[in-house]
Amino acid sequence: MVDIRQAVDADADDMVEVQNAIYCAGLRSGPVDIATVRERYLEMSYRIACTVADKDGRVIAFQSLKWAWPDNPYGLAADWGIIGTHVHPEAGRSGLGRRLFEESLAAARVAGIAHIDASIGADNAPALSYYAAMGFAPYMRRGGDIAHRLDLEGSV
Repeated sequence: MVDIRQAVDADADDMVEVQNAIYCAGLRSGPVDIATVRERYLEMSYRIACTVADKDGRVIAFQSLKWAWPDNPYGLAADWGIIGTHVHPEAGRSGLGRRLFEESLAAARVAGIAHIDASIGADNAPALSYYAAMGFAPYMRRGGDIAHRLDLEGSV
């Protein structure tokens, strides 16, 4: 059974393992370390939610939702959210992404987010397909990424 819950500091090692497995599968630009995971997902002051899929006490997927912070690399306004989904390749296509997104979407609505951005590598076919299935639509290219958006304004 897989439990969906909010991330805690003790999840950091598993979250590193998930992201580095994605990197080894060729779907991420570089590896991460524990300091990076803590900074980006667990200790960030703009965090809205960081939800994990926990199978038998081990994180096999997670999704982060943050407010767009000042001077963010995407050029997004403050009323935008930024989402990232990370599923261990061995757990892909199992419905975990949809379950994680249900939690993130609920958190976005409570927070009053108007739009959510998902910037996806143009060569990451699984992520492009996933975000399209969640209702995101492409709206611009940023280097090697295709930025997708989901508009929530008026649905809060």
